[in-house]
Amino acid sequence: MYVDTNIIIVAASLFSALVVIFSAVFAVYRWYLRQNQQDKEIANMKAEQCLLTYGILACLKGLKEQGCNGPVTEAIGKIEKHINKQAHDQEE
Repeated sequence: MYVDTNIIIVAASLFSALVVIFSAVFAVYRWYLRQNQQDKEIANMKAEQCLLTYGILACLKGLKEQGCNGPVTEAIGKIEKHINKQAHDQEE
């Protein structure tokens, strides 16, 4: 079998095309993995933020039981309103 320059050029272009296709597929796969990781991180952050909100609400209610009024009562109302609004938005 005789190998001339045309065969070498065709083989090189075929190899280059395969490398480009593989690179594109690999880039899309990495992007997909990154999106999944970000979704997990966001879910963890939301859970942590929810826990902190409930903790702050408990602290404010404790202050109200001790006789603090004014901004404490207002903050409790705003936090409870926000929690209720978030609960209803998630159910829809």
